[in-house]
Amino acid sequence: MTHLWKLDLIRRKMADLQLDSFLLSDLHVIRWLSGFSGSSARVLLSQDRAVLFTDFRYREQVAEEVDSMECSIIDGGFLNAFAESGVPGPERLGIEKDVVSVGEFERLRARFDRLAIVPVSGFFDEFRMIKDAAELGALRQAARITEQTLEKIVPMISPEVTELDIAAEISYWHRRFGAERDSFEPIVASGPRSAMPHARPQPEKIREGSLIVIDMGCVCNGYASDQTRTFALGKIPDEAAKIYSIVRDAQQLGLDSIRCGMAAKELDAIVRNAIASHGYGEAFGHSLGHGVGVEVHELPRVSSASEDYLHPTTVFTVEPGIYLPGRFGVRIEDTVVLHESGPEPLQRYTKELVQL
Repeated sequence: MTHLWKLDLIRRKMADLQLDSFLLSDLHVIRWLSGFSGSSARVLLSQDRAVLFTDFRYREQVAEEVDSMECSIIDGGFLNAFAESGVPGPERLGIEKDVVSVGEFERLRARFDRLAIVPVSGFFDEFRMIKDAAELGALRQAARITEQTLEKIVPMISPEVTELDIAAEISYWHRRFGAERDSFEPIVASGPRSAMPHARPQPEKIREGSLIVIDMGCVCNGYASDQTRTFALGKIPDEAAKIYSIVRDAQQLGLDSIRCGMAAKELDAIVRNAIASHGYGEAFGHSLGHGVGVEVHELPRVSSASEDYLHPTTVFTVEPGIYLPGRFGVRIEDTVVLHESGPEPLQRYTKELVQL
């Protein structure tokens, strides 16, 4: 029962906050805590019980995936099931403030008027940030699938294909190699559109002499991958090659600078200052990185405003970029696992400029 240690930590925090029970609504948290991957579920926790509620569609699936809590198949609404379970109570019920809608909150309050309903923000974040061996295994497997997919799609890049063609191939090969799905819509951005950090693929052919930013990831066994590489199709301008070298060296500096216990904003500053020293500080406008787990964006935040620290078994990205609007952009990204001995990048694909 690999999820029991998580229940123990949660119950200790519930006791510290004087919560008698807690209602989980976020499906990402539910998967992290129970292993259940269905699209409809709630979990009610107390100090002595944990009950997962879902419906008939998932009767067999929940029996296969969940071994750390009771499973209840409901044929009506969740509120009726909660009332019949006897779990909420006796006085203070915690809910996920950032997930529960106003309507659901009002229905809970009306149905369980004896309870004090306590909205809590980020209750599970500190626990999700630290990964166990099973989680790290799933993250490594997701990273391997994305690497395999990248190796398949790079030879396809030519003036005869569009950004949408490559994006479609990414999704196809992710699934062919065993992923559940993409962890986010693939970014394939070429030419001037490579200067848009979150550009959506377009039905236009990739032109000779352009840079192509490919940002991609998948989900495997519930855990995400995230990787970016920038490629050149044909000969690119000298300045583009220079920018590529600056980003590559800054990204490597970031990897080399990571150490256990450092403030995430310190790592961001090291890389940001390196890029600024070349005169491109304003062209690096996003954070250096973010945590990766059951969601592709979670804690720790690796940004100038972050209050997080980098601890052993935290998993996060290092992804500096330089973007020159109307011209081109470069981003290079690895996901790393932090160990006492240092960072373990999950990606192995070359970071030398690949010219196709």
